[in-house]
Amino acid sequence: MGLSLALNTARASLAASSNQIAVSARNVAGASDPGYSRKIAALVTTGAGGAVVNITRATDAALYARTLSASSSAAYGDAVLTGLTTLARTVGDTDDASSPAARFAGFEAALQAAANQPDSTDLARAAVEAAKALAGSLNDAAGAVQAARAEADAGMQASVARINDLLGQFDRANAAVTRGLAFGADATDALDDRDRALTALSAEIGVTAVVREGGDVALYTDSGVPLYDRGARSVRFTPTATYAPGGTGGVVVIDNVPVTGPNSPMPVASGRLAGLAAFRDTIAPAYEAQLDAMAGGLIEAFAETDAIGFDSGPRAGLFTDGTSALLPGDRLGLARRIAVNAAVDPAKGGQLPLLRTGGLNGTDYRDLAAGTDASYAGRLRTLVSNLTAAQSFDPALGLGTAQSLADFAENSAGWIEGKRKDASEAAAYQKTLLSRANEALSNVAGVNGDDETALTLQLERSYTASAKIISVINDLLKTLLDTVR
Repeated sequence: MGLSLALNTARASLAASSNQIAVSARNVAGASDPGYSRKIAALVTTGAGGAVVNITRATDAALYARTLSASSSAAYGDAVLTGLTTLARTVGDTDDASSPAARFAGFEAALQAAANQPDSTDLARAAVEAAKALAGSLNDAAGAVQAARAEADAGMQASVARINDLLGQFDRANAAVTRGLAFGADATDALDDRDRALTALSAEIGVTAVVREGGDVALYTDSGVPLYDRGARSVRFTPTATYAPGGTGGVVVIDNVPVTGPNSPMPVASGRLAGLAAFRDTIAPAYEAQLDAMAGGLIEAFAETDAIGFDSGPRAGLFTDGTSALLPGDRLGLARRIAVNAAVDPAKGGQLPLLRTGGLNGTDYRDLAAGTDASYAGRLRTLVSNLTAAQSFDPALGLGTAQSLADFAENSAGWIEGKRKDASEAAAYQKTLLSRANEALSNVAGVNGDDETALTLQLERSYTASAKIISVINDLLKTLLDTVR
């Protein structure tokens, strides 16, 4: 081998070792970054006996796709669980004295005490106050549902803003990847940036990535709606600031296709956005309907009938639809409006004796049987019976068809707790899957500090050997030149 060829080979080896050491240093610096993938500096020999460094990165497409799916499912479960926990903590605990279920029990006990001692003004007042507390509990519970829906709606708005921002980041990174690959440059850092944006995006919405020629990637929702195809697609959402009973929220539209709401042809099924939409549009309204059913049952159980004059139909008795004396024709939003009849509420100028005699809607609605009962206990016992009697409920509410109001309230609280428990278990399972997927991907694409240190020491020895060869060749060339001179 001639000295010039040996020198060129040693110089090429020195440069290659230097580049490999630099790549190893990048790996060590990025070891603590969960979005960093290990870079691999592969030597490619040239025809002249030299070598160049080709930089790639460690990855596993199947594992990464599984990680994206797990991230979307975990975010969905967490969003649903957060909403259910809010409802369960606010209105669904039977041990909470302010919950509807506890208020039903308290009202029944107070009404029974008044029936046992009908001449006691204090017990009658306590019964009315218990009725007011029950109505207020239903009002508060319905208000909590609306507040939870509004909070979920605000979360959807934030999620849409985050999705649009991440799509912009993905677009910039994708352009850098395709440009770098086209010119043969090192695009591994741009690939990492693109994966970071995609991983964050998967937490907001279920997404599928399709790799195309030239390193370009197209993104679709888990339902097939394009999110990114050589450019980010528009994601729009109009928030609803305040929710009225039965109100519906705005839908998320991607590329002019609704992806949330009951009328969506291609609804997203995972991601935080889908979880928030499911809670806002399905779970919370279902609980609101149960509260409305409790309020409607109360009003009907205590309704009065015209016993003397022309019968114009039953009227609201102890409980009313707000300020109306008519029985509600529609139970929608009734839990938000139910109140105790002002005619029997001393705080509003009402008369307590009407509780035991009836006639909250006038003398024609007075209980005729109460006049023959000197103690007026009979009417109060009838009210207790009406309260504890089994009523018919819509099977669509999911709590059975025939039961007392108190049992219905307890079953409703159990429904919320059951939903919360199921959501908690599902969320924990999905988080475990995500943790395992991240761990498996990290084992393949992550950086092991010990391995990188050992590799660096090996590369340094190679660098030293190449430098030594160059030094020896330099001495030989100097000796040769001295001999010629």
